[in-house]
Amino acid sequence: MTTVYTETDSPLGPILVAAQEAGLVTISFLDGTNPTKPGDDWRREATPLLHDAAEQIRGYFAGALTRFELPLAPRGTAFQQRVWAALGEIPYGTAISYGELARRIGRPTASRAVGAANGQNPLPIVVPCHRVVGHDGRLTGYAGGLHIKAHLLSLEGVGAPQQQRLAL
Repeated sequence: MTTVYTETDSPLGPILVAAQEAGLVTISFLDGTNPTKPGDDWRREATPLLHDAAEQIRGYFAGALTRFELPLAPRGTAFQQRVWAALGEIPYGTAISYGELARRIGRPTASRAVGAANGQNPLPIVVPCHRVVGHDGRLTGYAGGLHIKAHLLSLEGVGAPQQQRLAL
């Protein structure tokens, strides 16, 4: 299966967006702490899907977009897929705890497993893993770096960690 990619600018530096025929597979902050680099077999290409994804990401950063409408095709286990689907249901401008996310998927004692799945999310921003914080409202874990998570939450109007609106 061919992977195609593009890069788009953001206030947080360049973002890599990659897709396969079924939809987006990877989004990565290239200036983040754990960037995904294009594979040797990936092709830089201007496809309609990648164009739409880049436009929507720019719209998000401009404050004009609160929900993405893109085909997604992340690869992961059934549990990871369940967690990622639940992430997509967290409203813009809201932060919830890992424990709450675990309850939402019917696994109330699995907050650590939920955290691990959250950390493996290959589509940050579009699948809003940044909207999950510690039970006490503290920012914890983010593959791009906590400074990026803080920026995304601030962009959405979620205050400093101690002031975050937790939906419990």
